[in-house]
Amino acid sequence: MHSYLEFEKPVADIIGKAQELRALAATGEAVNVDEEVGRLEAKASQTLNDLYSKLTPWQKTLVARHPDRPHAAHYIQGLIEDFTPLAGDRKFSDDQAIIAGFGRFRGQSVAILAQEKGSDTETRLKHNFGMARPEGYRKSVRIMDLADQFGIPVLSFVDTAGAYPGLGAEERGQAEAIARSTDRCLSLGVPNIATVIGEGGSGGAIAIAATSKVLMLEHAIYSVISPEGAASILWRDSARAQEAATNMKITAQDLLKLGIIDGIIEEPAGGAHRARETAIDRAGKAIDEALKSFEGLSADEVRKLRRDKFLAIGRSL
Repeated sequence: MHSYLEFEKPVADIIGKAQELRALAATGEAVNVDEEVGRLEAKASQTLNDLYSKLTPWQKTLVARHPDRPHAAHYIQGLIEDFTPLAGDRKFSDDQAIIAGFGRFRGQSVAILAQEKGSDTETRLKHNFGMARPEGYRKSVRIMDLADQFGIPVLSFVDTAGAYPGLGAEERGQAEAIARSTDRCLSLGVPNIATVIGEGGSGGAIAIAATSKVLMLEHAIYSVISPEGAASILWRDSARAQEAATNMKITAQDLLKLGIIDGIIEEPAGGAHRARETAIDRAGKAIDEALKSFEGLSADEVRKLRRDKFLAIGRSL
């Protein structure tokens, strides 16, 4: 049973009619309804495709936040073999908003940094809704140090509304931890590939996404601040979030045109939450292709390509 978003109501209505016909046929009170049910299902599929072919930035935001969308843990399970998580930042504690460790991706050793939101109340609280504290970013730096030492590429899966803004996090140096993690991403002598799978929010995202290649799922978002946060600052009215989303250029399509990301991963019809395995498989293929583009390059060449990529953002030809 799918959880329908508000703009998907036309699809939900058609599917509802099809289900009513099936229920009526099951009671023996109706003649054969297979033909009509088939027609309704085809109409629902076409309506869904039409809706998703012209999503607004705000609608993409809703899709990126869909609770059934595959999370980082699903990508690790589907793409990484022999994953061994490592815990703790060796300074304060372990932050489970970021899953970090080592495994094998298509036979190649890789380091993993993944922001996990959780999929139910218990896991969301455990992972703090994917909002990392300073110790999460310091754990990320620890993993990147090991990856650099042993020449192992780093794969990041980005999905966070932003870094945790609580008092304790600020007291333990949240801004400094984010800055050091971002700096470590930029200084790695090994390729690092970030994939924005849902929300890529603020410095909380870029701390593990300042990478050699940045990929985005088709309906993911990536921005300096959430639409609600931008509306609150600009107009002191979070209700204008839709307007903010439209003007902020947060979609994968806009960001590719601006040169901020390097590739878009096509999602299944109706979003990644409707066909998780397909979405994860497509992401795996895109990541594999991105990694292969760095084969044979020295550490200095990898650093130069990354540096040139970021320095080119915003420059006019």
